[in-house]
Amino acid sequence: MKEIKAYVRFEKADKVISALEEAGVPGLTAIEVKAVGKAAVPEQERVSIDYIEKISPVTKLEIICRDEDAMRLADVIKKTAWSGRRGDGMIFVSDINYAVKIRNGVTGEDALISGAGNSGKNNKKD
Repeated sequence: MKEIKAYVRFEKADKVISALEEAGVPGLTAIEVKAVGKAAVPEQERVSIDYIEKISPVTKLEIICRDEDAMRLADVIKKTAWSGRRGDGMIFVSDINYAVKIRNGVTGEDALISGAGNSGKNNKKD
């Protein structure tokens, strides 16, 4: 399994999420975060007393997927988030060693499947 973390321009987030859904991503996490320093988007940066840096809003997307889907999904993000300007964002792909669905104990890639283990039994798979 892989984890994709992508930081994209706030105004591109809806298009990126829609493109990922069209590409078959059943779910993801989207979090509004602040980019600080050189990662700030020039058109949206402002000075913050808290950070004494330039900051700008960006959206962090987190996706857990099968190994064979990771590069394809990263490419969807790259193509959809691209504007050609500084601050377009970054994509990181990391290995996931273990996943467990808290509700029913299903583990591994089966934990990524919506509805896996719905029988009410403890379907632990390693």
